[in-house]
This record gives sequence, structure tokens and C-alpha cells, in this order.
Amino acid sequence: MDFFRELADNKIFMTAAAGWLVAQVLKTLMHLILVREFKAERLVGSGGMPSSHSSTVCALAAAAGYEFGVGSFEFAISLLLAIVVMYDAMGVRRETGIQAKLLNDILRTFEDMGRSEISAHDKLKEFVGHTPFQVLIGAILGVFIAFLAYQVY
Repeated sequence: MDFFRELADNKIFMTAAAGWLVAQVLKTLMHLILVREFKAERLVGSGGMPSSHSSTVCALAAAAGYEFGVGSFEFAISLLLAIVVMYDAMGVRRETGIQAKLLNDILRTFEDMGRSEISAHDKLKEFVGHTPFQVLIGAILGVFIAFLAYQVY
């Protein structure tokens, strides 16, 4: 039980977790408002606006900066991690989502022709990456959450 208590008392971890949670809730609410459909998968799923990946790692980096200073190795590691994660979210993961959409469209064409044996649950997941704007908004959100966390506590 000491592990969970210590984790809950870890301000940097809790700030990063709050960055993820807030982004996921916002993503779900935005989907609900724009599509008029509640999709529980959006609460934990990747892709979409804002980027929870960016929000999490930027909250982590900003919290490490507040806690240890921007000259610390903790901040340096967190910042480099944030850069890698955001680059990946906009690059490889975004391309994966674009390819998944294209392949799903091709599969739908074959289904319409009666030539596909792939069921709906075998379709590829299209929401896996982020646009640069989604990453930027997630990053701003994460820094803002860290700012709030270090102003309130």
C-alpha cells in the first residue's frame, strides 16, 4: 500500500496523470458535441483533439521544470521525452491512421461488391495519431494543467 500512497503523493506523476485525464475527457466531450454520439472508447482511445499524449508529456515536463528547475536532468529527460512523443504522434502514428482509413475504404468497396470476408470488428483503427494542431493544443493544455497544479498546491 505504500507504493500507491507514495504515487498519489507524487506531484509530478499526478500532474501528468491529470494532463492525460483532462485531455481524454475533453476529447470525449468534443466528440459528443460534434458527432452527437457518446463513444466510451474516446475516454481511453488515442487520436483526436486534443492530443492526450502531448498533454501528458507536457504536463510532466512542465511539472519537472517547476519542481527541479529547467537546468535539472529531470526536466531535460522529461522535455526530450515530450519531444519524441509529440513527434511520433504527428509522424508515424498519424500516417498509420491515414493508411488505416484508406485500407478501410478499400475494404468497404470490396464489401459493397460482396467480395470481402472481413467483418466489422476486423477493421483497422483510424484514430491513432494527431495533426500538428491537435498536438499543439494538447501541449498547451498540459503546460496549463501543470501551471494550475503548481499554483493551487
